[in-house]
Amino acid sequence: MKPSLPQQPSFSLAGRRSVVTGAGRGIGLALATALARAGAEVTLVARTASEVEEGAAALRAYGYKAQSAQLDILDIAAVRTFFDTQQAFHVLVNNAGTNRPMPMQSAEPEDYDAVMGLNSRAAFFVAQACARKMIEAGETGSLIHIGSQMGHVGGANRALYCASKWALEGMSKAFALDLASHGIRSNTIAPTFIETPMTKPYFEDADFREEVLRKIKLGRLGRVEDLMGAVVFLTSDAASLMTGSSIVIDGGWTAD
Repeated sequence: MKPSLPQQPSFSLAGRRSVVTGAGRGIGLALATALARAGAEVTLVARTASEVEEGAAALRAYGYKAQSAQLDILDIAAVRTFFDTQQAFHVLVNNAGTNRPMPMQSAEPEDYDAVMGLNSRAAFFVAQACARKMIEAGETGSLIHIGSQMGHVGGANRALYCASKWALEGMSKAFALDLASHGIRSNTIAPTFIETPMTKPYFEDADFREEVLRKIKLGRLGRVEDLMGAVVFLTSDAASLMTGSSIVIDGGWTAD
């Protein structure tokens, strides 16, 4: 008889319902794809209906379970209605976000409100609405918030963004404490600069690109694919004891 060995937890997400905000393109679409490929049913959410429907249709073309929903997560009433009228999800990927790079002395209240409104306020109430429905249905699961390396360090011209992403880290830790007794985990993924349609214009500035690459010790910009394994891990049984923490995917930026 062969000796017994520990059983590795499964990375399969079969039977789990997931929702990804800001899923029309870039990081959001990549994370939705990762969840779908691991077996989860995925709902792609964004303000632009055509983008998320295109993404969901592409996933369905490969045989994955995917649907789309148009939702402006800045509208808290609409967010609550959306989650109240859906079957409880097992997984939330809180991904929608924005940035307005500028020196702190240049920021106006409307800039602050725009960045904090989406990255912090909306993220809070999306997580709240999702968790309330999970608790009501008696479902356990995983809340995953897409933060940033800038939620762990400071950055020039990033005061607004840093404020919002540090807030997200703190919120996630507090969520973990409030929701632990319900079997709901809360963690963040904190990437470095990732090449996406939103960030591409920044890298057309050769000096900025050189500065960023100097700080990323592995010597390259991040790709959306660099985040796909982390979201599957945090969703899966392999991360069943992980809550209130952060996976920093920054190529060594914060190690210096």
